[in-house]
Amino acid sequence: MLRDLVTLPGSLYELARLGVLTRFRFKGAYWRWRLHTAYGRGYPERRTLVRATIEYGRWVRRMRRH
Repeated sequence: MLRDLVTLPGSLYELARLGVLTRFRFKGAYWRWRLHTAYGRGYPERRTLVRATIEYGRWVRRMRRH
């Protein structure tokens, strides 16, 4: 739980950075590809989507730091 609070700002930063890089076109090619590879044909419920998105931000942060 503490790790989640400590890494949350970095995760949100990386997600915002990715949003800027994709010009916030969430219906664009990159985001459609990302949703398709992550969830296939179905769309998860909102809670699952938010949690997975934040976890993706954490992963991006770790990859960019190391």
